[in-house]
Amino acid sequence: MTTATPTRHASWIALDAAAVLAFAALGRASHAEDLAGTLLTAAPFVAGAAVGTLAGRTWRDPLAWRAGLAVWAGAVVIGLPLRAAATGRLPLSFAIVATVALGGLVLGWRAVLRLLLRSRHSRAN
Repeated sequence: MTTATPTRHASWIALDAAAVLAFAALGRASHAEDLAGTLLTAAPFVAGAAVGTLAGRTWRDPLAWRAGLAVWAGAVVIGLPLRAAATGRLPLSFAIVATVALGGLVLGWRAVLRLLLRSRHSRAN
């Protein structure tokens, strides 16, 4: 469990938002799109991640796998339909890539941080 301070909670939530923005930026860069396109792509997934954050109460233990799964599920389950509504289409290939990439990024930063914290803890003992 992490230390419960509002600033720390905001940092963890910001890392999830950064992961979603990274997904959009990487995808849009492969199509030579601009910043506005990146933000428009990210918006439905950020909204979905926020729903997942609230539904999963991820601020209670933001490094837990359960928290990452809640954010990922929100980003995909809410984000994909919002994206489809905004664009009028949802190619299956995009849905698959978005699901895998968002999972890797949202769960990935948690995995890296958990490994770093574990390493720091084992060196301290």
